[in-house]
Amino acid sequence: MNMDGPMRPRLTSLGDFQFGAVATETIEDALLHLAQQNEQAVQAAGGRMGSFRETRIVEFIFLLSEQWCLEKSVSYQAVEILERFMVKQAENICRQATIQLRGNEKTESQNWRALKEQLFNKFILRLVSCVQLASKLSFHYKIISNITVLNFLQALGYLYTKEELLESELDVLKSLNFQINLPTPLAYVEMLLEVLGYNGCLVPATQLHATCLTLLDLVYLLHEPIYESLLRASIENSTPSQLQGEKFISVKEDFMLLAVGIIAASAFIQNHECWSQVVEHLQSITGIASESIAEFSYAILTHSVGANTPGRQQPVPPHLAARALKAAASSNT
Repeated sequence: MNMDGPMRPRLTSLGDFQFGAVATETIEDALLHLAQQNEQAVQAAGGRMGSFRETRIVEFIFLLSEQWCLEKSVSYQAVEILERFMVKQAENICRQATIQLRGNEKTESQNWRALKEQLFNKFILRLVSCVQLASKLSFHYKIISNITVLNFLQALGYLYTKEELLESELDVLKSLNFQINLPTPLAYVEMLLEVLGYNGCLVPATQLHATCLTLLDLVYLLHEPIYESLLRASIENSTPSQLQGEKFISVKEDFMLLAVGIIAASAFIQNHECWSQVVEHLQSITGIASESIAEFSYAILTHSVGANTPGRQQPVPPHLAARALKAAASSNT
């Protein structure tokens, strides 16, 4: 079980997944490592992060990954690579525009338009490059060849050469300092499912896994409305201010919180009688308050199945928007 990148081929049967095959010491170390990475990501969250997890973009990547027979983890990785790359590009454009404000106004306006047009015109190329790079992280399985990518782009009316395709990949890599093997929410979900199995969870991990994948897709596709409902619940106000929205960005980048919400919602769908036990286990493992887990699972279920969702025990606590994740691996023994 690798937490840093996709390692399994696309599977057709849940029976192919093997939970419970890793030593507890290894799981504890991996969980702690993921928790530390997550805490760093939460602390660094800000600015325009999350701006490019827009529904149409995510759907395009999901459909393209499916067409190319890539495993689910590759599609999530591609979304995260593109998100980080586009945020970097947007920040660079804004930085250059700010510098140019000191110069000639006409020149600044022309340069601003040129930069925006370049970013827009190459967006599909960058998106496909991110999918191709994500596929290369699972190199032992299936790499999307340049010919496949070029044929796809040509079918959409984009004529690029192999050299331009390679340059696009290199631009993405350089922009992200070659740090593209990023943990995805799926890594957190699978690690927590592994721990739940050792902790005696009544709902089998393989059974939860399939539902978790479906709900994770849903959260990616409905990212904005789901997190907007969480924001409104956290401040108990239907019209959040811009400042409140900016402070909430750290919650959107909290993959551990997302993972526990996904698992809790999956547990309710699979066996609602065991839901409370699963939430208690997740709280013990991660240190995330049960109220926060319940609130997140409520938001996910409301946007997926609608009715008959677990009732809110109480309003989401204030620390949801600014909590310090506690990596509690001691419960895995």
